[in-house]
Amino acid sequence: MRHTDEEIDEAARRFEQLAKNLDPATAEAADTDDLREVAVTSDAVRADEARLREAVEFAREQGRSWNQIALALGVSRQAARQRFTERVRS
Repeated sequence: MRHTDEEIDEAARRFEQLAKNLDPATAEAADTDDLREVAVTSDAVRADEARLREAVEFAREQGRSWNQIALALGVSRQAARQRFTERVRS
C-alpha cells in the first residue's frame, strides 16, 4: 500500500506532536529484562552451535569416525551424520 506525500507529511506531523508531548520523567516503560535474556541466550546458542560445527569438522579432519563423534555427542551415529553431514566435509 503506497501512501501519498500528503499522508506521509500528516503522519510526520502527528509523530512530532506526540514526541513533543512525551515526558521521559513520567513515561512508563515495560520491563524487558526477560526479553533481553532471551536475546542474549539465543546469541550464545548460535555461537555454541558454530563452535560445535567447527569441532565436529576438526574431528572429521583428524580422521575421527561418525561413531566416535556420535559417542562424544551422546547421540546415535545416524543422528550425528544427519545433523552435521551437510555442514561438514566428510
